[in-house]
Amino acid sequence: MTTGLIADIGATNARFALAGANGVEQAQILKCDDYPSIVDAAKAYLDMVKPDVMPNKGSFAVAGPITGDRFDMTNNPWSFSVNETRQALGLSEFHLINDFEAIAMSIPHLTPNDIRQVGTGTAVSKKPIGVIGPGTGLGAGVLVWNGTRYAPVQSEGGHMMMPARTQREFDIFNYMLTHKYSHISAERVCSGKGLVNLYESMCEMDGRDDLPERTAEEISAAALDGSCELCAEILDLMCGFLGRAAKNIALMLCAQGGIYIAGGIVNKLGNYFENSRFREEYESAGRFREYLEKVPTFCVTHEYPAFVGLHADIFQD
Repeated sequence: MTTGLIADIGATNARFALAGANGVEQAQILKCDDYPSIVDAAKAYLDMVKPDVMPNKGSFAVAGPITGDRFDMTNNPWSFSVNETRQALGLSEFHLINDFEAIAMSIPHLTPNDIRQVGTGTAVSKKPIGVIGPGTGLGAGVLVWNGTRYAPVQSEGGHMMMPARTQREFDIFNYMLTHKYSHISAERVCSGKGLVNLYESMCEMDGRDDLPERTAEEISAAALDGSCELCAEILDLMCGFLGRAAKNIALMLCAQGGIYIAGGIVNKLGNYFENSRFREEYESAGRFREYLEKVPTFCVTHEYPAFVGLHADIFQD
């Protein structure tokens, strides 16, 4: 009997669960800083939930490109070997996959209650699907039909270059290039980190010494409650940048299967996002506007889409 240990691991939290024939259960969130290694965290989780049958397969999602047996976490001191981790946990199989590859794998298994459409368009069966999601950083994933089912393709699309379209955007990017970065990727301006980048840069550019330091959550809150005009401009910019990044993915893939937006930020924005510049920017493609009007965009509202994808990885045919 196949039983699985699955995990979605970030810089701060390691989310573990058990994958069985009937779905995902026993989800727990552990703090990465509380454990010296990924094996210690996994064993601590198993000690907590005490499964009746110990898992014999594992599938973990991590942020970053998977290029070999060794993986070094970003913004997290964990460094480990895939094969040594498999052996230490007593697993017959162990897969390490990119976090947005796992989210992409979830898309075919989500129900209508797990997504919310933004804008027009209808998904076309068996056509490519794109996934993008702003959280602390910006992730991206791809699904293509392989003749039998949708298969994921690993992507680091969050690091593609973000173009400027207005003088204001050009000035912001030029300031960042002069003072902080050598490359303005989508993640630099379209994520939790991106909100802070924009806020700090624009405060300096506009001479706003009167404004306090703010976290990404505080910037969003001040924009939504109308208490800070600059924060409102920044949140508006971020939604536009997300639309621009999603548009580039849709055009690159001919993603008639749709573009799915995951990550923590968008769902927290609620109706604001649906009424933002996201879809306007997404469809702004000159001669290809009519084409993109037909390519739908969806917000993923499922709490743990990576778990759905990891479960599919454990039980795939």
